[in-house]
Amino acid sequence: MSSTASGKNGTWRNWGGNVTARPAREVTPATVQELAAAVLRAAEDGLPVKAVGTGHSFTSIAATGGVLIRPQLLTGIRDIDREAGTVTVLAGTPLKRLNVALAREGLSLANMGDIMEQTVSGATSTGTHGTGRDSGSIAAQITALEMVTADGSLLTCSAEENPEVFAAARIGLGALGIVTAITFAIEPLFLLHAREEPMPLDRVLADFDELWAENEHFEFYWFPHTGSTTTKRNNRSAGPERPVGPFRGWFEDEFLSNGVFQAANWVGRAAPAAIPALARISSRALSARSYTDIPYRVFTSPRRVRFVEMEYAVPREAVVDTLRELKAMVDRSPLRISFPVEVRTAPADDITLSTASGRDSAYIAVHMFRGTPYQRYFTAAERIFTAHEGRPHWGKVHTRDAEYLAGVYPRFGEFTALRDRLDPERRFQNDYLRRVLGA
Repeated sequence: MSSTASGKNGTWRNWGGNVTARPAREVTPATVQELAAAVLRAAEDGLPVKAVGTGHSFTSIAATGGVLIRPQLLTGIRDIDREAGTVTVLAGTPLKRLNVALAREGLSLANMGDIMEQTVSGATSTGTHGTGRDSGSIAAQITALEMVTADGSLLTCSAEENPEVFAAARIGLGALGIVTAITFAIEPLFLLHAREEPMPLDRVLADFDELWAENEHFEFYWFPHTGSTTTKRNNRSAGPERPVGPFRGWFEDEFLSNGVFQAANWVGRAAPAAIPALARISSRALSARSYTDIPYRVFTSPRRVRFVEMEYAVPREAVVDTLRELKAMVDRSPLRISFPVEVRTAPADDITLSTASGRDSAYIAVHMFRGTPYQRYFTAAERIFTAHEGRPHWGKVHTRDAEYLAGVYPRFGEFTALRDRLDPERRFQNDYLRRVLGA
């Protein structure tokens, strides 16, 4: 186990660049026993403890001035149980590594988010999700997990073992313990047919219920300052496999969606008045395409242009009204928005603090290019989202506190009571958790 004190260069910074921290020391445990020892030593020293993955959260959920646990040595697949349809993976394993390893074994997760750089524990602890009519977030695919609690003990939970912990810890916010291993449900590798095409925003909103009902996975991106969207429909396919060709994939996914888009954002940051014209060009840059490939190559895409993001989950039946209000706000404001607004869905689940807990949900994500002031836009958007009982993504910018969150999460008290039992001295506390969960 390596342990280093933060010095002149000991500042931790998240991927989006909007959160920094100066931990007293960083620890990289190679075993669960070393992790438990680090938690106990922190207690002896009177220091809080937080674990951090790849820093893809835009909130300070992993920030600490105490002991920062880096799990990059706790990686790899521990077990694949084909009969049970599960895989057990260590907490620091990047989703990318898991997806590739499962595909090599002829296996796959049922659903996933649109990037795969995060660790499995970081992604699940914050409620990372993709889009799905019937299949939910990555955390909703967990069948068991292990974590080190504040007293240094290893706790295992599932629907059968410690079920009250399992209900909460799948999206535990780092507040209940440090996750060490996760067991996911898996299935035989399948093919997805992707259909991507431009569509007017008015048509998407008018036909949203139909588009959602007819597709296993439906999402769209609306370009502010335009009436245009790019839609994506993913459905299971019997094949044959027909992936995007190498040149077209590079041209559209790397050159246009990352290289040219980055340049456009640089121009927009320097000259905001140019953004509406750039948005109109961006909305027409990608043509329609269809392809069939294995799941992670369809669900995920490279995201190299850095940004800051806010995302809220609203009741699915409220999404059209919420989008109309968001567009009206942008149209009448002096705001200049260079990033598209992303809209996805998820079915209701039974995880205590899941953004889809107990209700079918739609997610609306707003972004701003890294280094561009975002507060006015996000504040105005958040006002709209909260008017529809929106629930903020735990890993994305928001200003909500425990009082608000207790009103939109019927099981909020269950989570805080469990936290009182598992971490009475708040060993895993930080400023973010103090705000969203209360003292």
